[in-house]
Amino acid sequence: MSQLILVVEDDATMQKMALKILRSRGFTCESAPNGRAAVAMAAALKPGLILMDLSLPEMNGWEATRTLKANPALAEIPVVAITAHAMVGDRETAIAAGCAECLTKPYELDELIAVAEHYVGPAEPQAKIA
Repeated sequence: MSQLILVVEDDATMQKMALKILRSRGFTCESAPNGRAAVAMAAALKPGLILMDLSLPEMNGWEATRTLKANPALAEIPVVAITAHAMVGDRETAIAAGCAECLTKPYELDELIAVAEHYVGPAEPQAKIA
């Protein structure tokens, strides 16, 4: 299984924060700014985990997740919803779309790391620079 994590986030600040947190812990990450790009990148990169914002331009996270899950070559990639939608039923809607679980923004650093480790395992140790 790939240890690559695809972070799908249209908010530049949230995207940078997630990438910084994950990369600082040794995870390899790529990012996509919308659902349409996420589907294309998932097909090309076959990540071990997709962290999917739900409110996205072009193709929202629910539609992108349903598209991924409908493709047999991509259906096994776990998708974790990352959303500010904390209304009753939002988590259930994300799960119904195919998300494995849902993190609500703002999430805790430890929550993000725990999700990453759960799905792709511990990060590869970074080489020490002599």
